[in-house]
Amino acid sequence: MEKLSLKEKIGYALGDGAANIAWRGVSTFLFIFYTDVFGLNPAVVGVLFLIARFGDGILDVLMGILCDRTDSKYGKFRPWILWTAVPLGITLSMLFTTLNLAPTGKVIYAYVTYLLFFVIYTANNIPYGALMAVMTPDDKERTSLGSYRMVGAFIGGMVVQGALLYLVAHFGNINPSINVDKLDAKKYEVTVSTTEDVKNVNIKTKDGIAMFTWADATATINPNKPTQGKSFSMQAKKDYSFIVSGEDNVETSSISIIDQKKGYSSAIYLMSIFLSLFMILTFATTKERVQPPKDQETNLLKDLKDLIKNKPWLVLLVIGMLFNVYNSIKQGIVVIYFSHYLHNQLLAASYMVALALASIAGAMITSPLGKRWGKRKLFIYALIFSGLVNALLALCGPGDTMGIFTIGIISEIGAAIFPTLFFAMLGDAADYSEYKNGRRATGLVYSAGSFATKFGGGIAGAIIGLVLAAFHYDGQNEVSIQGAIPGIIMLMSWIPTIIALITAGFMTLYPLNQKKMDEITIELNNRRAKSIA
Repeated sequence: MEKLSLKEKIGYALGDGAANIAWRGVSTFLFIFYTDVFGLNPAVVGVLFLIARFGDGILDVLMGILCDRTDSKYGKFRPWILWTAVPLGITLSMLFTTLNLAPTGKVIYAYVTYLLFFVIYTANNIPYGALMAVMTPDDKERTSLGSYRMVGAFIGGMVVQGALLYLVAHFGNINPSINVDKLDAKKYEVTVSTTEDVKNVNIKTKDGIAMFTWADATATINPNKPTQGKSFSMQAKKDYSFIVSGEDNVETSSISIIDQKKGYSSAIYLMSIFLSLFMILTFATTKERVQPPKDQETNLLKDLKDLIKNKPWLVLLVIGMLFNVYNSIKQGIVVIYFSHYLHNQLLAASYMVALALASIAGAMITSPLGKRWGKRKLFIYALIFSGLVNALLALCGPGDTMGIFTIGIISEIGAAIFPTLFFAMLGDAADYSEYKNGRRATGLVYSAGSFATKFGGGIAGAIIGLVLAAFHYDGQNEVSIQGAIPGIIMLMSWIPTIIALITAGFMTLYPLNQKKMDEITIELNNRRAKSIA
């Protein structure tokens, strides 16, 4: 069996790096963008995520069927990666572009652009995922390729999660009028104004140390609780005054005021360019080697019957949905948690970079641990470990930065193992179907698995939206934000933990241990050798 070159593994990994610029950009930042910048109700956003991803999950299956029936000189799956590279970047940019619309118009725009994005994402990601299973027939080599893929995915996620907020700060600078009056040693009155209306701005000191309270003139319409910055809307030529304390030598140059609407849009536009370039490189550096049996006839009904009888795949369908609910809640609440509980949005970028580095470590240890314990046992151990550690976040206060980072990093090492194993196990399920039935429908197996993961992300978005709505969260109102803090803590800590433990229980039903996979791999290789002879 031909071993994959380092160049091809890295080339394949670039594809998931690109996909995660889109996926993590959407799963991490789109919820807070919709609620705090675009002004949508969190329950509306949650329902949108659920409906759109359920519909997109059905589209996944159709895309898998289409991939299996694609016949080009580039193969079945690679051409789709090339065809969708640029459209995917464009539709991602559209998600973070806001138009001046009425409330109903905003909802319609959100639905249209979100659905369009996922149509293109599906046409790109289903072929990309299935490509792994046809690059090599060796299940152990596929696990290694999965590790490279996840390293690429986590680096892509780290880039967007680590750099985006800083790019938002860079591109969203509005150059307002700022006046600073010193009241005593560490206390200042800061007054700001701008020549244009700005719907959503965030003010803080560049060092992020000082605490802001509204000055008396505006305290009647805004809460006066000290926080490390404030989010509010500015009217043109109107003064907004704050009492700033706890930091030395505050000057006009110390104050940062960011237009989040402009900042998010410009930052995502830049990220989208890199996304398209990386996808093109993946197409150019990979090769398809595993083909369906030569005597296999195209028969969709048989493919679907084989899929329904495929017990490993049926278990993975549930597992994929559940572990993505777990991971998507953890990712989707981070920026809100750091913005409104720790009152330090930029610190969220450092946290997500730290988690991405932990994810890379988790992905790299998956292959050796999988060889030692097998995929099934490792999956169960990782779920229990990550979930129980994550629950400790419920004990952390706003000042427990070190504890939050430590718990998050340790939990993420375990969480990174889930997707690394899952996509390799879908390849095993495709092998199992060929072993049992003499037929192979790789695209269909991966597309149906993708349906589960995307629907899981939709369920996670709905859970976040409904929990925040239950606590009356309004991202443009400081009073409602503070009232929703208990719900934000729940979403960051023990709600994901419950889901992880439930997932571990389902994983005990998975029937393919390492001994069985070795038997399947040997048998399939013997069959392929005979067909060539």
